[in-house]
Amino acid sequence: MNVLFLCTGNSARSIMAEGLLNKYSNGRFQAFSAGSFPTGQVNPSALERLELEGITLADARSKSWDEFAKPDAPVLDFVITVCNNAAKEVCPVWPGQPITAHWGVFDPAAAEENEKRMAFAKAFAILERRIALFTSLPIASLERMALERQVREIGNTGEA
Repeated sequence: MNVLFLCTGNSARSIMAEGLLNKYSNGRFQAFSAGSFPTGQVNPSALERLELEGITLADARSKSWDEFAKPDAPVLDFVITVCNNAAKEVCPVWPGQPITAHWGVFDPAAAEENEKRMAFAKAFAILERRIALFTSLPIASLERMALERQVREIGNTGEA
């Protein structure tokens, strides 16, 4: 199943979520990330946090969500916003009518310079908990409406 994590800049939270899901899904999911207004570069602190947690995302890049609305893009099963700004934007029409959810996480890149490492660690921990809940869902045995409700409820866990 394909999961797209969205954030406005696609430089930190969505990148960390992509790396986390690809690591912990045991091949059940393929994670991607994108942004409505990508910054064009991945935040070095996000890559550092992933590395500290043993996650390598060698091909990480900040990219537009337009890449995933094209006819040849992977068919998405889930689209999850991880920032409040992206959740309020009008998204493209996604092929395949994926389940959508919002898992808002504060922006660690906005933290004061001396608090960045802690902010990235905290955002990573929140995403890690939510992804653990997501990967534990009995997706194959749930009807679409029940699955959508549970995926959306995950966004209410942990601090945002």
